[in-house]
Amino acid sequence: MPTALDLAFVTVLAVAWPLYETFIDWPEFQWRSRRNPSAARLFEYRRSMAQQWVLAAVALAIWAHAGRPWTALGLVSPPGWRLWMGFGVVAAFAALQAWQVTAIARSPATRAHLRKRMAEMKLASLLPHDRRELGWMMALSLTAGFVEELLFRGYIVAVLAPWLGWWGAAALGMAAFGVLHAYQGRAGIVRTAILGAVMTLLVAATGWLLPAILLHAVIDVGSGTAAFLALSQPPAEASTA
Repeated sequence: MPTALDLAFVTVLAVAWPLYETFIDWPEFQWRSRRNPSAARLFEYRRSMAQQWVLAAVALAIWAHAGRPWTALGLVSPPGWRLWMGFGVVAAFAALQAWQVTAIARSPATRAHLRKRMAEMKLASLLPHDRRELGWMMALSLTAGFVEELLFRGYIVAVLAPWLGWWGAAALGMAAFGVLHAYQGRAGIVRTAILGAVMTLLVAATGWLLPAILLHAVIDVGSGTAAFLALSQPPAEASTA
């Protein structure tokens, strides 16, 4: 059953963290971005990585202190077909992402359309514009893949399942995951919640977090690479735009 420490940490993940990201960190990033956009992006990538690894360490420490089995957290691979199904889903998504990134790289018109979409979503200021930023964005993508799945599809679900049932706890994890991205606006919440639902179904089908971790990282890496291709436009495209 959840302990008081578990409930306090779940409150941090589902309430305090989203509030901080939306009302403190996002306005601060925008202020930094007006002064020095590249420095603001690099600072944000590094800050987010450090914050997420601290939260992951706290979650694992609480879990270990309670003496719970790691299988209940979804960190032990399943036997048989579930393992291969998980890897198959990730491989299919990776192939789709690779095809999309290749299409963007080959088409100036597609890059111009993508730039317009990102400007409408007000996310261009946060996305990588050069190779150095892309490298840090990749590191953040791998971090988010592990940490956010551990927290929202692992810890929250495992801790609250005795009270809410597995699907009830998973629904709360999906909601918290979506609200964490509220700084992206309503569309960002919906888009993130849908991705969270896909990863939740993958965890439910396999009983394992690793496929969801890999899928999350693949999606973030693909999105970051696509943004880089669109925003790091060559001089000819920039003059046309």
